[in-house]
Amino acid sequence: MKPTILVLGGGIGGVTVAKQLRNEMGNEDGINLARILVFEKEKSTLFAPSLTWMMVGKRKEEQIRHPMDGIEFGGVEIVYGEIESVDPDTHTVISGGNEYRGDYIVISLGAEKRDKYDLNRFGHNFYTSEGASDFYKELSQFKSGNIAVTVSSLPHTSPVAPYEAALLIEDTIREKGCRDAAEITLYTPENRPMPFANEKISAAVRRLMEEKGIQYRPKHQLKGADENSLSFSDPTKGSAEEAYDLLAYTPKHTCPALLEEAGLTGESGWVEVDSKTLQTPFDKVYAIGDIASLQGHGKPAIPMAGFFAEVQARVVAHNIARRQAGKSPDQTFEASGSYILDQGTTARKVDGRFDSDDLSLSNNSLFRHWEKVLAEKAWFLKHFQS
Repeated sequence: MKPTILVLGGGIGGVTVAKQLRNEMGNEDGINLARILVFEKEKSTLFAPSLTWMMVGKRKEEQIRHPMDGIEFGGVEIVYGEIESVDPDTHTVISGGNEYRGDYIVISLGAEKRDKYDLNRFGHNFYTSEGASDFYKELSQFKSGNIAVTVSSLPHTSPVAPYEAALLIEDTIREKGCRDAAEITLYTPENRPMPFANEKISAAVRRLMEEKGIQYRPKHQLKGADENSLSFSDPTKGSAEEAYDLLAYTPKHTCPALLEEAGLTGESGWVEVDSKTLQTPFDKVYAIGDIASLQGHGKPAIPMAGFFAEVQARVVAHNIARRQAGKSPDQTFEASGSYILDQGTTARKVDGRFDSDDLSLSNNSLFRHWEKVLAEKAWFLKHFQS
């Protein structure tokens, strides 16, 4: 009898694991040896790493979205709708009032994103396509004033994104010819740029922002917001009121409540998994991507990033195929990868092992920019039929 694998979430991790399972559990005659159900509430999937380009007008939504039904072949089926509950003991998921029972569960739901201090009333959440698009509408009309990029809370996904957003905004208004009439400020609770990296990389990113004239305000925890004003705790003044004319912000990130209700979260507040196999404390239940906290670290030891979700997805899919074939799993997750920090026409690349200080930062180059462009195009070509 064919095994059934329930994949929760149709983002980068979910799409990758579905494709990898399809490849690993088929054969040369095209016979499908597994039923793979992907649970997703949206009819399309978004390539989130390109939202920073969208917020400065370098992408339109249709360029970074693809219909989910593009992965529906080779044993993969999409179940559309909200997931109402998960039972990791019985490998059961309820969605749309229907019960689905599987042999394995792979959870790739991503973090829930919520507005903090009603920021949506005053600015734009550039972690959504709507927020990125609305920000660009205002930016395209911008002539002068203060632009604020604000990290509303920690942790958040794509930790390079606020820095990339500030750099891309600077590049855009410079092209518009109004750079001298604008001030760009990045506010963050972090104590230094991209703190997952080593001190040398953080210092280099800070110098880059200084060269571009971007004001950097670390250790600024957002406390409240009003129209044209943000309130922060300030390490030197105790508190500070900062004026703005145009606001882009990151939302508050939390683990989906249904996973906590299912007993899947640990002390970290996220789904704690084995750092090598990505298995939760429940047999044949795995978690990948933003919601996975690696056991032994107490808190996420690596950044919440799409490329880690991809790597983890491939490991989990391969090992599920091995287990189903009666073989021992033989792949483990290693936190190696890269981020590209784009600036419009050039970019720098952070590369190495993200669970150590063994990271390097490339020189600024046009090549790195096009490397990011090609990664975006390759994502859709690799994973979708049309």
